[in-house]
Amino acid sequence: SKAKDNSKVQNVGVEENTKVTDSSFYENRTAPEYLSKVKGIEKFEERIDFSNPEHWMLLPANSEKNVDAIYIYPTVYGTTSETEDDIADIDDTSMRVMALYSAANQASVFEESCNVYAPYYRQFTVDSLLDVIDNSPESMYYLAAQDLYPMLDYYFENLNKGRPFILAGHSQGSVWLTVILEDYMKEHPEYYERMVAAYVIGYSVTKEYLNRNPHLNFAKTSDDTGVIISYNTEGPGNKEAYNCVVKEGAISINPINWKTDDTYATNGVDDAQIDKERGVVICTSKENPPELKAALKEYFGEDSLHLYDYDLYATELKKNVAERIDKFMKVNKE
Repeated sequence: SKAKDNSKVQNVGVEENTKVTDSSFYENRTAPEYLSKVKGIEKFEERIDFSNPEHWMLLPANSEKNVDAIYIYPTVYGTTSETEDDIADIDDTSMRVMALYSAANQASVFEESCNVYAPYYRQFTVDSLLDVIDNSPESMYYLAAQDLYPMLDYYFENLNKGRPFILAGHSQGSVWLTVILEDYMKEHPEYYERMVAAYVIGYSVTKEYLNRNPHLNFAKTSDDTGVIISYNTEGPGNKEAYNCVVKEGAISINPINWKTDDTYATNGVDDAQIDKERGVVICTSKENPPELKAALKEYFGEDSLHLYDYDLYATELKKNVAERIDKFMKVNKE
């Protein structure tokens, strides 16, 4: 079922801004041939109008804080039959409901320190996205340019007002953040210099990715800025398991002590220790119930803690967001 009602979105007064983002680097991109197999790919022939409040899940009526956060939600769209599209409609009811649920658990981490903006976007099913990543990675640049780049253009031209900002996501949302950081931010250094940090959680940032993108830097401490914060959480039993979000050469930062070595850390309830070989954060304090193990096995491994990447360390993340913002403001104080 589909619905265009979105009672959670508030109208925002938009002042005309004379600066227009240069979108020429992406607007004429054509779909790679591989994407012709994706059911629903023709949806991208129609651009989403992000001046319409219905296309935003979170749209602050008053941007009272000094820093913004743009949140990209994880995979919440799925299909139950082979006849359904691999790509969601922008007004898909189930996607919107589940996206709001994810935001309540994840975007809330940023609400104390930031004005949080969150667009709806036409996301992929897990299977179709993994297929494109594995077999046609060049397609990701075309796909990101359909909804997310126009959203960013609109945000920077009309909503941001020159404020520093944070990028945040989880799972599929973080997949798209890796593309945005590599592609869009490289083309817009004037925006990138205002980025406090990018929380690319629940998907791998790899050594190879950083090597080919020298304009990007991975976090090394709790308060460095302009950096990527990334980790995937697993239980010790997932060591040899297939996990679709854990890639070869992955690196992580410990979300309790904010170190990149294998020093053990605990917050008194949950713990975290980096497995340097696998590039993930190991947590021994949380165990999945049997039914969840079975549900996770195919894509993430039975002892993956992917669903708890934010929840386990929410307190630490809130404090870290505030700390990085404070550091950014001090360093960039006029």
